[in-house]
Amino acid sequence: MSRLPTTPSQTVGPFWAIGLSWADGPHVVPPGTEGAIWVRGTLSDGAGDPVVDGLIETWQADPDGGFDHPDDPRGAVSYPEFRGFGRSGTADEGRWAVCTLKPGRVPDGEGGLQAPHIDVSVFARGLLDRVVTRIYFADEAAANAEDPVLRSLPDDAARRTLVAAPAGDGYRFDIHLQGDDETVFFAV
Repeated sequence: MSRLPTTPSQTVGPFWAIGLSWADGPHVVPPGTEGAIWVRGTLSDGAGDPVVDGLIETWQADPDGGFDHPDDPRGAVSYPEFRGFGRSGTADEGRWAVCTLKPGRVPDGEGGLQAPHIDVSVFARGLLDRVVTRIYFADEAAANAEDPVLRSLPDDAARRTLVAAPAGDGYRFDIHLQGDDETVFFAV
């Protein structure tokens, strides 16, 4: 009787460095841009161990709430070197970072406004598809209180997993794929 070899334990990747990363990926704006901030954090798995071979992808509005996209009905972005999109591979200790501008508020589709936020996709070993979350900002308490997405979450503990804290030259936002501090992820 012949035996089949064991299949790999990783269902996806980590192949991010081959085709999804690029040298200026973490720079949503060029280095030295006035008003630029760093959003930094770590990516950890369910055991709390760092994920050193993941990829964090961000998409966001500019400070005036405009998107660098032809389908944005409000017109072109006001910041010509702002591309709205960033990618950062995770490194030692699961660290990642994106240099950007703090986003403005965007329409919520119901006549109100969403709080400033950054949309985040996380790619990591063992995931068959990306997981999607958001980064909100702790110093936007009034806007956060009005945000329909944050209000839809069941409790303050869940909301806290989406809020970045001010830190040095920007904000800190750690992503926990599972476990007691699991970040809220959205079905999109």
